[in-house]
Amino acid sequence: MKLRRIGILTGGGDCPGLNAVIRSVAKPAMAHFNTTVIGILDGYEGMVEGTHRELTPRDVTGIINMGGTILGTSNKGDPFHFPMGTGSNIRIVDASQQVIEHYRNLKLDALITIGGDGTQIIANKLFDMGLNVVGVPKTIDNDLDATDITFGHDSARAVATEAVDRLQTTASAHHRVIVVEMMGRYAGWIALGAGVAGGADIILIPEIPFHWDKVFEAVLKRSKGAKFSILCVAEGAKPHGGDISVKQMDKKRTDPVQLGGIGELVAKRIEEETGLETRVTVLGHVQRGGSPTAFDRILATRLGTVALEAASRGEFGVMASLQQNNVVTVALKDAIGKQRLVPPDSQLVFAARAVGTCMGD
Repeated sequence: MKLRRIGILTGGGDCPGLNAVIRSVAKPAMAHFNTTVIGILDGYEGMVEGTHRELTPRDVTGIINMGGTILGTSNKGDPFHFPMGTGSNIRIVDASQQVIEHYRNLKLDALITIGGDGTQIIANKLFDMGLNVVGVPKTIDNDLDATDITFGHDSARAVATEAVDRLQTTASAHHRVIVVEMMGRYAGWIALGAGVAGGADIILIPEIPFHWDKVFEAVLKRSKGAKFSILCVAEGAKPHGGDISVKQMDKKRTDPVQLGGIGELVAKRIEEETGLETRVTVLGHVQRGGSPTAFDRILATRLGTVALEAASRGEFGVMASLQQNNVVTVALKDAIGKQRLVPPDSQLVFAARAVGTCMGD
């Protein structure tokens, strides 16, 4: 297929590796296909509002190690759930026809959508409406199905692991319990990975509801020996029979639930029930920032080149995917069918338990 003009956007939350994908699509498109590459600004907001700029070889030079995204992004730009107005006058409208119009006005032959489950769900809807779409899986949460891992996750896990390493020393010095709240939404991959890598004493993840008495028992036992404890808590973790902690609701987002607060709750309950001095650290957006790891730079580059290759042969409605260390394409509809969560009986959970980590159950 002749690729005269292609668009590329980054949707949802930012993460390390986005620029590496942009580079791996744009450079070969310009060099080998003589394609004009249009950068859509701020995710799907740019497709709705028609904001974009043409990328040049200079734009995509020296960006493989840069965090964030040179195109900007947004998790509030779902064209099928688009917020219009400000303040109390916000109304939600279907702006998908504006996306179709701008796609045609830009004379695009294909649109590369880089993002997580929300971004790819939108991409699949646009494909059903007739657009030539190819997805690239991105999320620090690693919760997108049909790929073994998403780029961005390794970088976030590395940042979280370093945080645990640093908190170990201050927890030990002051004989404290330190609770570290990590991102991940409804999946516990970051907390589990960083917890195992950092040697956390307790790991609480959404997939394994915890019992308060098990947590109290574990920190009290530690207090009689090592005299400090580190807890890695995923933001979507919840007690057995309880609910997730919600920070606030944002109707401008397709998923209005903004998680947060479980770290504070766990720290408060531990101090009240055990009398042990407890502190909480919420890593928050620091997990999204900074340069990508070598693994994520390589994976992002592989995914981007395969996405462009798929577009060049007219294969649309698909997503690039890492499966058994090979990058292939899978149907978008299969990639968005379900979330990829931590299996409670997984080998990593087994390994955590084997070395004495309390999972709260």
